[in-house]
Amino acid sequence: MVRNLSVSYFSHMGVASSAITDVSFDVRPGEILGMLGESGSGKSTLAASLLRLLPPNGKIQQGRILFEGRDILQADLRALESIRGKRIALINQEPSAALHPTMRIGDQVGEVLAAHEYLSNRARRERIQQALSAVFPAETERISFSYPHQLSGGQRQRVLIAQAIACGPSLVVADEPTASLDPTTQLEVLSVFQALRQKFGLAIILITHNPSLLVGLADRVLILYAGRVAEIGPTESVLLTPMHPYTGALLRCLPPLPCNADEFNRKTMLPVISGDPPNSALLPQGCRFEPRCPDRFEACGKREPAAVSPNEGHTVCCFKFGG
Repeated sequence: MVRNLSVSYFSHMGVASSAITDVSFDVRPGEILGMLGESGSGKSTLAASLLRLLPPNGKIQQGRILFEGRDILQADLRALESIRGKRIALINQEPSAALHPTMRIGDQVGEVLAAHEYLSNRARRERIQQALSAVFPAETERISFSYPHQLSGGQRQRVLIAQAIACGPSLVVADEPTASLDPTTQLEVLSVFQALRQKFGLAIILITHNPSLLVGLADRVLILYAGRVAEIGPTESVLLTPMHPYTGALLRCLPPLPCNADEFNRKTMLPVISGDPPNSALLPQGCRFEPRCPDRFEACGKREPAAVSPNEGHTVCCFKFGG
């Protein structure tokens, strides 16, 4: 459960740039929560904040991150060590940078186990096999004795998933886990997340900039814009009947589905969201989307809209709905 989280980055001159502002949301047991937004919206900052893994110039200004009865922001380093990797696992978006090039895959999964549990060699080998077999059921042995350069991009991404589930966490945060993969491999990796949720009851935060990846997978979707929550609700409701103008604009920028491809050709230009994302050091006084919004009116430039729930379970921050 995240409440009123705000994060800023500071320049060497001490100038603050707001990355996350007053963000609140929760993740239910066994739920897949999709986190959607364009580049620079604060998705990766939010992921790092959940485990207090911000770079030195990043600072959490306020808020609470409640997990299994404790506030992560108040936890000491020893308590954090018992949470990071064991109870909450983070999957980075670039496996080639996360995996050690000169270690076999099985040993790298074993390193995660050794950091959190005292196991005999035999018990550790069994746990390594269990983790790898969950994502490589047909070739567990081969993958275990391989080096990262001997695997495809999709296989390396699955190795990161195996590392993430090795200690039996209750929450996995996946930061753009399919960003560097082709569409077919993307679907294969996403099916792994679905299977692991069903098998182990994992709660998953799946961060992406591609709404189509969340269809049929995520239970709910959180839309992030310029560090603020624009909209959150059930996936079908948010993606089929978006309330926030930014969500609607984002969905209109998607390439056509195969069934509608005849209406387009290679020279057809996709719609774009006019204007540029706001400068995080010079944010507008009112709604952050107001300079780019086709539906803006006078109130939008004066103050930020509050969160309202026009439909049960579907919350939006927009004056069109009384915010």
